[in-house]
Amino acid sequence: MASDQITRNHLVTLLQGRIAHLTFEDAVADFPMNQINTRPPNVPYTPWHLIEHLRIAQWDILEYIQNPQHVSPKWPEGYWPSPDAETDAAGWENTLKGFRDDLQALVELVQNPATDLYAPIPHDNHGHTILREVFSVADHNAYHVGELAILRQVMDNWPK
Repeated sequence: MASDQITRNHLVTLLQGRIAHLTFEDAVADFPMNQINTRPPNVPYTPWHLIEHLRIAQWDILEYIQNPQHVSPKWPEGYWPSPDAETDAAGWENTLKGFRDDLQALVELVQNPATDLYAPIPHDNHGHTILREVFSVADHNAYHVGELAILRQVMDNWPK
């Protein structure tokens, strides 16, 4: 297997969280709907806020890669729902679907042999590459998926 394909395979595995940490799917599995809007002790946001933050940040990077006209949300407030925002089961599922869809789009981008992972993104003036952005998504997702796992532990809502 060529080294380019090996790199792509490793990146996909990293994005999907199957190297050294819990996957997104495992972290959200069987999440109790009556706790999606609950703030754990000493935490200023809810589990839904955290997952919505993951979705927004991942979406922003995907758009940044693909769309020269994309304007990122204002930092930091544009990357989180309003502190008083709540959702219902349908909103929770929409957040999960958005996260999954954008993750799949990133996986497909990485898997596409026509994607030059190392070339600077043409509309970026900082020399950022798709490889750099994929690492950024994977790192950010891993951090917050781990955080969600800890919040679930604190909230005592893991399936028995």
